[in-house]
Amino acid sequence: MEGTDLSSTTEQKLGRFKRVCVFCGSKAGYKSTYAEATIELGKILVQRKIDLVYGGGSVGLMGLISQTVFSGGCHVLGVIPKALQIHEISGETVGEVKTVADMHQRKSEMAKHADAFVALPGGYGTMEELLEMITWAQLGIHDKPVGLLNVDGYYDSLLALFDKGVEEGFIDNAARKIVVIANTAEELIQTMEVGRGEGALLEVAELLEYVAVHDKVAPRQRWEVDQ
Repeated sequence: MEGTDLSSTTEQKLGRFKRVCVFCGSKAGYKSTYAEATIELGKILVQRKIDLVYGGGSVGLMGLISQTVFSGGCHVLGVIPKALQIHEISGETVGEVKTVADMHQRKSEMAKHADAFVALPGGYGTMEELLEMITWAQLGIHDKPVGLLNVDGYYDSLLALFDKGVEEGFIDNAARKIVVIANTAEELIQTMEVGRGEGALLEVAELLEYVAVHDKVAPRQRWEVDQ
């Protein structure tokens, strides 16, 4: 295309996230691979100069991701409900910590400050946060990429349930594609940033930004009840 600097355009696409929200467990899990994947994701964020938004805890995978990103020189924003401080904070936290009233406000605040969402392994809370961001994308509340780091197949059963929902007519096939899935942090962030799909390397002219598929049930402004 005449007058277009493809190298500049590519650089913008590859680095378009300023802040990524990471959902993950307040426990470390039994496999060392979960911690290793968390540290790897943190290093990828640092390499790309991407700041972190997360649940504010200092233990488990939450502690690992926050320490890794903070130690790498990027900004860390933790958002935690007051009631969870004694459960998810042990010792000093890093970066900026914002205390909120409840879980609903926590998710809203995290979503407001993030350009994209990534889920690492975790328990009910992590899965609930992931599913809410997928739902919000489907409804048109946001159009930000939602990624799933499927470490050692941890989320295989959940993904099978998604497929069952499509098979049984409860989830549209297009909506099934909202969540971006990868087995490594580098592949996941790359795919989310440039929409490569399956991690395939494409020519510059073929690079596509991620576009969330959603139903647009109502204009986004109608969901913003606080404004």
